[in-house]
Amino acid sequence: MSKVVKQLIRRELTSRLEGVTSVAVVDLTGIDANITNQIRSRLIEKDIRLNVVKNSLARQTFKEVGLEAASDLLDGPCALAWGADNIVVVVRELADIAKDVKALGLKGALLDGDVFGAERMDELSKFPTREEAIGQIAQAITSPGAQLAGGIIAPGGAIAALVEAIEEQAEGEAPAEAPAEVAPAEEAPAEESPAEEASAEDAPAEDTPAEEGDADDGDADKAE
Repeated sequence: MSKVVKQLIRRELTSRLEGVTSVAVVDLTGIDANITNQIRSRLIEKDIRLNVVKNSLARQTFKEVGLEAASDLLDGPCALAWGADNIVVVVRELADIAKDVKALGLKGALLDGDVFGAERMDELSKFPTREEAIGQIAQAITSPGAQLAGGIIAPGGAIAALVEAIEEQAEGEAPAEAPAEVAPAEEAPAEESPAEEASAEDAPAEDTPAEEGDADDGDADKAE
């Protein structure tokens, strides 16, 4: 490869990696061109790029874009993978593809300056993504508040249930007490009996003058 061609390739690779802070290194040895294209297509769907490079060019490019720590991962035939939201998504997708394409080897990855070797790729794939981390933080913040609210509301709910039960019990007992309140009204006639007796005793006294008058009339007739 001529020096001019190498420079063109390096410039192209530099422009692609400009602003990238994390990258994965994989081994495509033993994978034919058709399978490689299928892998590329699958990765593109996840907004992940795959680029086969010579190690010498990759090292020079890493120095220029601030990925120099990843140079230790360049050993043997290599391809670079980057993109998506973060390198965790890239590693997860590569690990998933490796289940179907056994020849695909994950050599390692660089995450914000930290190098993860092949033996730590499984560990890296289990890291939370940015969205997952935000969700975990939000849950950690709101969980104590939810527990506190539950602790405050629960006693109030128990008291309300007790009050409701007492009210229902009182409503159920109310009809049974009604006859006892009506009972005095039924005994009223018994209290009026003395008045009736008094009226009965007074009646003859009122008729007495009449009887005396009749007697006087009889005597008068006899006198005549």
